[in-house]
Amino acid sequence: MMTLPRPTFDANATSGKTEFGDLPEWDLSDLYTSPDAPELKRDLDWLEQACASFAADYQGKLGTLDAEGFLTAIHRHEKIEGIAGRIMSFAGLRYYQLTTDSRRTKFLSDTQEKVTIYTTPLVFFTLELNRLDDAVLDGVFAASAALARYKPAFDRIRAMKPYQLSDEMEKFLHDMGVVGDAWERLFDETIAGLEFDIDGDALNIEATLNFLTDPDRSKRQAAAEELARVFGANIRTFARVHNTQAKEKEIMDRWRGMPTAQTGRHLSNDVEPEVVEALRDAVVAAYPKLSHRYYNLKRKWLGLDVMQVWDRNAPLPLDDPKTVRWDDARATVMNAYAEFDPRMAEIAEPFFTKGWIDAAVKPGKAPGAFAHPTVTDVHPYVMLNYLGKPRDVMTLAHELGHGVHQVLAAGQGEMLSSTPLTLAETASVFGEMLTFRRMLDNAKSQAERKILLAGKVEDMINTVVRQIAFYDFECKLHAARRGGELTPEDINALWMSVQAESLGEAFEFMPGYESFWAYIPHFVHSPFYVYAYAFGDGLVNALYAVYQEQPEGFQEKYFDMLKAGGSKHHKALLAPFGLDATDPKFWDKGLSMISGFIDELEAMEE
Repeated sequence: MMTLPRPTFDANATSGKTEFGDLPEWDLSDLYTSPDAPELKRDLDWLEQACASFAADYQGKLGTLDAEGFLTAIHRHEKIEGIAGRIMSFAGLRYYQLTTDSRRTKFLSDTQEKVTIYTTPLVFFTLELNRLDDAVLDGVFAASAALARYKPAFDRIRAMKPYQLSDEMEKFLHDMGVVGDAWERLFDETIAGLEFDIDGDALNIEATLNFLTDPDRSKRQAAAEELARVFGANIRTFARVHNTQAKEKEIMDRWRGMPTAQTGRHLSNDVEPEVVEALRDAVVAAYPKLSHRYYNLKRKWLGLDVMQVWDRNAPLPLDDPKTVRWDDARATVMNAYAEFDPRMAEIAEPFFTKGWIDAAVKPGKAPGAFAHPTVTDVHPYVMLNYLGKPRDVMTLAHELGHGVHQVLAAGQGEMLSSTPLTLAETASVFGEMLTFRRMLDNAKSQAERKILLAGKVEDMINTVVRQIAFYDFECKLHAARRGGELTPEDINALWMSVQAESLGEAFEFMPGYESFWAYIPHFVHSPFYVYAYAFGDGLVNALYAVYQEQPEGFQEKYFDMLKAGGSKHHKALLAPFGLDATDPKFWDKGLSMISGFIDELEAMEE
């Protein structure tokens, strides 16, 4: 691969031709046409005034409002959320397109500071809300069905009541948020700016990680060793970011009186700690029958006595290394969606035709993939780093599932559309499952079926086993940081303690692998986010089993679940399907699907 120049990519540039076909780029004009657009200045000015007038009209008066007055306040608050969200979405998405551009970095930083300052007067709202007696809120909810619709959002706000600080302290922490964000940007810019030397070519992290799935074992080894070398050279920066973020969290948790480092995430996910622990325990107990068993199979397929970490995502010897063109990836996913329900494909179509996807790998572009919901009166945007791998097709199916979910949930409005992370992965993983099942049904040979099954098992292990190992690493990291500063070697040791346990005896770990924690963005951006992937995978496996057993009427119930957004607790959302995540056996239902696929792979060997 040739070394690429570093051009400035315009947010509204047309799509470019690549070896994979025409890859789409974002058209952000549905948010704003440019950083100096008059509409953006108008909205910033409006936001400053609207926040000030909201505080003037309601601060100290929430307890005096009748149901109609409360509803008016909620609608005003939602409009403020919408405008602030639109502004920050535009600044953030432009930044992720080219994180190494200092102008975009400055625009994001300046915009973030303005929005933070303008919205500081709103801090009183949740604080004052949490000081109201239950009887006051019960009274206004009873008086207005339109207001009662917002009760789930109020319940989530009031779940923070025991951990609330004084008004002055909360305003201080609100203002200080931009400082914590700066550490996240340092991480993002460091990762995006890393260069890896592969056969004389300077590559970014996405292109280098892509070599870990190369059919040529020597190329996988070279990529793994180069990743280790570059991570090692920057390990002090990554350790500083993690130490600072973990310490900041420990201080916040201590002041708020939160009993564990995970409490805040569980509250924001609207999930009970015991449910998460049941998930974690079920997955860890299943390591031997999942990852350990599968990787022993893979070791034999690769003809190895022992696997190295660069073999973990290696293609199988039977695999066809051809790349998947973009049009073929699009057709595969869209056909799978349409077969499930034509409405699903209709919702997904504009992502491809209206500039809602940014697919190409470009220098300075943020790594990974995501679907950003923006605000409920615009639409989501999907980011990919498409390199033509079969896994990239699954990534497209995954992120498009998020996009469909976000479009459907938008009808709930700003306050109720956002889904807790545990449920946010439902539509994405379900979209992957639909795509996989269609490909499996269309397999033309036993060898192709084996390749598909093995690929799906690896994806599920990466989603369930790997993410729970990540969760255990974070739990250990935050617990250890409470005892003092952690050296890079300390963090390395914590990482290795979970890797060996989760991957099993099939593996040896090369020198330098101990630093591979350094590039995982979730540890920095969203502590303890990772268990949501395992939660979502287990939930979808259970859902899909219901779909197979009782297909009649499933689609309507599924669409209703997605349309609910964050307006219902997971127990209420799953009840129509006869499922209950608080039942420990629920997780075994999901894990048994993975072990069933491994059973089938083992049977092919006999």
